[in-house]
Amino acid sequence: MEHIHDSDVSSSSSHQNPKSTTKWAASLENLLEDPEGVKRFREFLKKEFSEENVLFWLACEDFKKMQDKKQMQEKAKDIYMTFLSSKASSQVNVEGQSRLNEKILEEPHPLMFQKLQDQIFSLMKYDSYSRFLKSDLFLKHKRTEEEEEDPPDAQTAAKRASRIYNT
Repeated sequence: MEHIHDSDVSSSSSHQNPKSTTKWAASLENLLEDPEGVKRFREFLKKEFSEENVLFWLACEDFKKMQDKKQMQEKAKDIYMTFLSSKASSQVNVEGQSRLNEKILEEPHPLMFQKLQDQIFSLMKYDSYSRFLKSDLFLKHKRTEEEEEDPPDAQTAAKRASRIYNT
């Protein structure tokens, strides 16, 4: 995978934080690290009927941070029942989910869902994420950000100035 160097990009906007949409467009990781990004991505996935993917991914992230064994057991069961069991309400489409034996839930460990989480991440990255970046939802948000950057009164002042000089 090649990395895109954004050194030339960042120099022009170094005096301000890069817009959130710019960060979101840079990588799925950036998008998922930003609560607002997650919110927008979820809205988009809801429309595509695949919101369970990002919810599963987020649940796995929370699970990895847990220390308490009892809590981990509950969360592991919760993740399994919600996303992985054949009767799951929000079943995610991962290979080998049937091989995740319910016995493993009794002895949870932080990375027990990692393989499945990685599969879902790839699915989102190569499927829904690229569509998200082309979606109206994303593009509208991007336009809003760009408009906020150029307040309309600044534009009208510039237009007024040009009118004065063009007469």
